[in-house]
Amino acid sequence: MHTAALLIELGAVIFGLGLVGRLAGRLGISPVPLYLLAGLAFGAGGVLPLNAPEEFLDAASEIGVVMLLLLLGLEYSAGDLLGNLKRQAPVGVLDLFLNGLPGAAIGLLLGYGPIGALAMFGVTAVSSSGIVAKVLADLGRLGNRETPSVLGILVLEDLGMAVYLPVLTAVLAASGVWEATGSVLIALACLAVALVVALRWGSVISRFVSAGSNEVTLLRVLGLALLVAGVAEQVHVSAAVGAFLLGIALSEDLDEEAHRSLEPLRDLFAAVFFVSFGLSTDPSTLPPVLLPAAALVVVGVLTKLVTGWFAAKRAGIAIPGRIRAGAALVPRGEFSIVIAGLATAAGLDPQLAALAAAYVLAMAVLGPLLARWADPVARRWVRRQRERAATAR
Repeated sequence: MHTAALLIELGAVIFGLGLVGRLAGRLGISPVPLYLLAGLAFGAGGVLPLNAPEEFLDAASEIGVVMLLLLLGLEYSAGDLLGNLKRQAPVGVLDLFLNGLPGAAIGLLLGYGPIGALAMFGVTAVSSSGIVAKVLADLGRLGNRETPSVLGILVLEDLGMAVYLPVLTAVLAASGVWEATGSVLIALACLAVALVVALRWGSVISRFVSAGSNEVTLLRVLGLALLVAGVAEQVHVSAAVGAFLLGIALSEDLDEEAHRSLEPLRDLFAAVFFVSFGLSTDPSTLPPVLLPAAALVVVGVLTKLVTGWFAAKRAGIAIPGRIRAGAALVPRGEFSIVIAGLATAAGLDPQLAALAAAYVLAMAVLGPLLARWADPVARRWVRRQRERAATAR
């Protein structure tokens, strides 16, 4: 009977996620906010609390984080990361601090403490690579001149998170100043070693994992990703960072093959991860954080517009392209939820998760809408400039 009930509950959850994803496609938005809303609706304190199998959801959520970061790492080689760091480093630093500091300030104002402020820095700093990539593809902008600038910022953010996540994880796990300092140094040393391995022996690892068979490649890559993520957790580097760095190491020769095998699994487990985060967030905790979330949304939109503007300007892009670049960077998503999940799992103020959920919900919906709105605004600006030039003649 227990097995039958478990299968029914799992089937209901997964089938429901399929319906939610279909609705998001019809609305032309990312499914992330709808997954979060579904979790809020069917979790504790929601409209219709669902007795979901917690052990499965917890394990699937961990795998979801690993899959998200693994496939994100596959998008970039170690050379790409270092090349973008050299070209766009000043804009990347501006991006992280301009967008992260408002979150840290709100964290301190709301009494989350220094560690909570560090977590909120990450929640607000980083755009959602998944949502941004999907929006650019949906709008047919992958070939636009400003798109490399947008992707360069995303790469730098991912590299920044590869440093930030182990630091945050070490600080959350440590019980004292010296222990925290030691954990951070160990985490950064592991990160440096992983990058060197990815640069020098990435092709060797790719050849070892590749099997010429989708089935065998799937089993090898997934198994290796889970092993690396588990070892990373043991040394307080975070499973997410371990998976991301493995993706970088495998990206040289295995990108297309691994994507083909792993994308369906990523979509399944990532959906479970987002809905599980929603299930663990009590909707009654949202009203008290709506005002600070709204303030962060306003500031977050403006700071990403500034970041995109300067990145595109640095690449010699005209003003319409700068507007589109800024609007494309607005969405927040997977990284923000991962960071909030790490913070709340470590026992920080539960309202931090509620604030992150409200913020991501708003930005994941608003971001694609602003990206669509940017084109008409850019066209109007060009038309006005032409009219002014004609009048001046």
